[in-house]
Amino acid sequence: MNFELSEDQQMLQNMLRQFLAQRYGFAERTAASRSDLGFRPEIWSALAGELGLLGATISEDRGGLGGGAVEQMIIMEELGRALVLEPVAETLFHGAWLLEKAGGAAAGLLADVAAGKVRLALAIGEPQMRYDYADVAATAERSASGWRLNGQKSVVIAAPWADQLIVAARTSGRAGDVAGISLMLVPVDATGVSMHPYPTIDGRRAADIILSDVEVSQDALIGSEGQGLELLEELRDRAVAAQAAEASGLLDKLLQDTVAYTQQRQQFGQPIASFQVLQHRMVDMYMHVELTRAAALLATLKLDAPADERARAASSAKATVAEACRFVGQNAVQLHGGMGMTDELPIGHYFKRATQIEGEFGTADWHLARRARLG
Repeated sequence: MNFELSEDQQMLQNMLRQFLAQRYGFAERTAASRSDLGFRPEIWSALAGELGLLGATISEDRGGLGGGAVEQMIIMEELGRALVLEPVAETLFHGAWLLEKAGGAAAGLLADVAAGKVRLALAIGEPQMRYDYADVAATAERSASGWRLNGQKSVVIAAPWADQLIVAARTSGRAGDVAGISLMLVPVDATGVSMHPYPTIDGRRAADIILSDVEVSQDALIGSEGQGLELLEELRDRAVAAQAAEASGLLDKLLQDTVAYTQQRQQFGQPIASFQVLQHRMVDMYMHVELTRAAALLATLKLDAPADERARAASSAKATVAEACRFVGQNAVQLHGGMGMTDELPIGHYFKRATQIEGEFGTADWHLARRARLG
């Protein structure tokens, strides 16, 4: 099997890496994270207009470039390496994928997504939920205008930056039922949507949301009524693959910065990189980075496989990535000493993002149990 990137894919990788190196410095990223808005609109516009990145995996007839899973992997690895704040994954690889996969009236937004005019966020999790999407309890009832939504959503990543929410709600049944979950497209400024935003540990933004008699049109339904769980399960696997790719770039950056620091830090008159015990530690870090990259590639290549095969690859990748995020992150901080815990160095910010990735879309334990059930 050929694992080499095509010429076009290499151009995409080089173009994005060069753009981020020139326009996404750590100081600017930190300032944006601490600003009221929390990200840089000019970067978002550039990703859409200058690079065409926000349409990379949207089909050409919907206004995109027609890329696929490998393009997602390439983009996410570079975004992870630069610790990008902007919600590319939430908008393009999560939200836009759902809209295009399900079709219908809501897919009309895809051209605006590609143009950078619309940002999306997934409102799935709820206060009583863990990682089983069948536990959705928010409701969507038919009304004169279409649908009326009620319920609560928690830790909705990128919601404060979004124009539209993709909300998982029950059109029938009760929490725990496999059938009855539907997906709705809800404007963030719709009457009855109350958002309580806050920063996350990795410098991004999330929000808890209350839906109180929110009225949306009939066309707000994404996909078939009551059949949303299957879409959400596939979305989870795609999100895990995307985060595995992000982690491979992020962890590689942690490793490279750690190696560079140990070559400069002097102890007993010589660089601490010359100490054999630390060399062994960094070799172990390198092995975890390479395992993460391999897991990301496998999960990516299995995204279009049958559901069980796709899920096995995704859950295996998540377990690998979670362990690597903890091992590489903690050792990078330790080898930097007290400097690794300061806000002035990138190392602590990368470690916080690695910690966030470790628990998103299911913990390692949850995915190991899922992998065991799948056989």
